[in-house]
Amino acid sequence: MALSRRILAMVIVLMMILASLASCAEPEAPFSDAPSADEGPSESPAGPGPVDPPEGVTSLEMARLMGYGINLGNTMEACDARNRIPNRAPSVYEQMWGNPITTQEMVTGMRDAGFKTLRVPVAWSNAMAFAVNNEQDYENWDYTIDQAYLDRVEEIVNYALNEDMFVIINAHWDHGWWSMFGHPEQEARDVAMEIFTSMWTQIAGHFEGYDERLIFEPSNEEWGNRFNDTTPFSPTGGVLNMNERYELLTELSQVFVDLIRSSGGHNPDRFLLMKGFNTDVERTVDSRFRMPEDPRSRLMLSVHYYTPWSYCGDTSGVGTWGRTGEVEEMNRLLGSLTQFTDMGYGVVLGEWGVLDNEGDDRLNFFTNFLDNCDLYGFAPILWDTGYDPIHGRLFNRRAGEVHTIVAPELLALFQSRDVSVRAGLSAEDIMAAARDNMAVTMEMAINRPETVISADEAFAWIMFTGGNWFPQYSAGDRYQPENISAGLVPTDVEITGPGTYTVALDFTGLPTGYSNGFEFAAIGIINGEILFPGYYIHITSLLINGEEAEFAGLPYTTNDNPVTTRVNLYNDWVGGAAPPDARVYNGTAAEASPTFLENYRLTRIATLEITFEYIAP
Repeated sequence: MALSRRILAMVIVLMMILASLASCAEPEAPFSDAPSADEGPSESPAGPGPVDPPEGVTSLEMARLMGYGINLGNTMEACDARNRIPNRAPSVYEQMWGNPITTQEMVTGMRDAGFKTLRVPVAWSNAMAFAVNNEQDYENWDYTIDQAYLDRVEEIVNYALNEDMFVIINAHWDHGWWSMFGHPEQEARDVAMEIFTSMWTQIAGHFEGYDERLIFEPSNEEWGNRFNDTTPFSPTGGVLNMNERYELLTELSQVFVDLIRSSGGHNPDRFLLMKGFNTDVERTVDSRFRMPEDPRSRLMLSVHYYTPWSYCGDTSGVGTWGRTGEVEEMNRLLGSLTQFTDMGYGVVLGEWGVLDNEGDDRLNFFTNFLDNCDLYGFAPILWDTGYDPIHGRLFNRRAGEVHTIVAPELLALFQSRDVSVRAGLSAEDIMAAARDNMAVTMEMAINRPETVISADEAFAWIMFTGGNWFPQYSAGDRYQPENISAGLVPTDVEITGPGTYTVALDFTGLPTGYSNGFEFAAIGIINGEILFPGYYIHITSLLINGEEAEFAGLPYTTNDNPVTTRVNLYNDWVGGAAPPDARVYNGTAAEASPTFLENYRLTRIATLEITFEYIAP
């Protein structure tokens, strides 16, 4: 099938070239042709010169043309942040995180499985000599990307274009040098901008001969709170407040657009995939987020979707999904992105998926997610890192084996919705089917048991995610006691007003009998902001395994939404100090921290018990 498709594509290309030479007729295909992989990479890719993009292909239409996609994850973005050795052979990095060398057959298998778009995450600094072992010798840094690395990425791009797929290339986490943008010293921030502009100038130049099927994406999830990451490049962490992070994201987005539009070849007309804040839906629909200006009006928005992380994430601690609140949450979050389609921006879900769960709930999650994308015209790009029989990862790239999705029900789902299968359907037909499917999913959800909290009730609980993401309990601002690892026993408490309350978690019933420290922990009070506005949560006792824990700072009371009150015990994703509007009992926001408790990563926690006073303002 794949071979015949390639032969057909070559025949069409030849006919188009001959027709153009004979009569200067317009090509029938929506995009011009990229260099052939058979020619091999070159320093100046052979291919057609700049042409006007096809008339009528808008950003919104582009998202539908892209269909469903898949990531070539843990491959060209693989890197070793603790032992950075640049400019090794590209194959060393490509296999660093356990995947084999990518082949044409693998990408052909992706297309045959129903994927029309390939996203290729890339760690470009693997091939840049700057900062060996992260040494801060700015004056001697070199940002030149090794030609062999550019050529290898180009080979993979061509694998996808041979299958008439769309391709996204980005600059991924990439050793964490992005943290320099929030560095306390301006010199480091200036260097970060030099790296960024030099990197994309080279990428744009190398790929300028490729037509608009190749899409540029400036970064991954780093544009947002992670500007303040603590890394070897920014050892003390960043100093940007939330508004400054939004402003920096806007600035970098505009720098990227201006840089690509001023470069040669097809770049002035190329579709550009701009990053949402943290690629988080709720952070991106925030009024502080701004899309950059583009004279060509060919911008798309990229966000990611792993909600709830307790079900979707690596080594997930919760094994079920599909209750009414969970389905409503997905529909609400994805529906909120229509504020961007209403403005004419195509929306790409650049990563999404269920990484460690299997079964009917996973199928229902996939189905409802894809139905949302069909309804709104989004392009969903599945996150995949290669088949893992232990964790049930999806696409098999192993040498000598069939390259396809290993879960038959998911393979059938993607193939049944392939763009070629739907070629005779209008967008309205696809949207109508999506609405019908979503109604069925909601009907199934209604029949599943779920805790419902009325508007006049308030409950306190411990949000918790253990070390290595296991175990988990209702780790979010929405109180969901069903989101719990089997064997964990919580003690939640109803809040009726000022007073002293105790919440607890007992891990002794887990298969391990304990939690290996924690990645995240907080006290939450659902409806606290509505029923008890301005109240303080003052912790009077925090027992780990029956012993009082030591505080490394001062806690503060806050809220991430207008409903749930919370106190972060250990929340490394907040970054920096407490927000100015934090409520600090017997202290100030300058003294408070979202990580006032250490994460006890080397401690086997059998029990966690917290007593607090709930104090009126």
